[in-house]
Amino acid sequence: MTNSGIKLLLATVAITTIAVLGSSRAARASGASELRFENRRFVPQTLNVPANQRLTIRVVNASNETIEFESFKLNREKAISPGEAITVHLPALSAGSYDFYDDFHQDVPQGTIVAK
Repeated sequence: MTNSGIKLLLATVAITTIAVLGSSRAARASGASELRFENRRFVPQTLNVPANQRLTIRVVNASNETIEFESFKLNREKAISPGEAITVHLPALSAGSYDFYDDFHQDVPQGTIVAK
């Protein structure tokens, strides 16, 4: 590889790194929340969010089996393969409780999103 090729490669890596870190910080700054499915439960089991604000939730399946994130109240249903993650975009929620669960495993405790 030529010297200019190496410089171009390093510049590309640097720009990609900055973009990834920036998008991660932007997600945290925008109030994005994360739910993890591990050890046959959602963590956290109760997710507190501000009412009347749009919401983004990243649901990570850290288990070794496919799960289904489902909520009738939120009108959401999505299968998630092991080791994968999905992003759930929600409109501004009115104050209240919104349950969710793993429809593939009925014995798993359900979780709750509480908008205050």
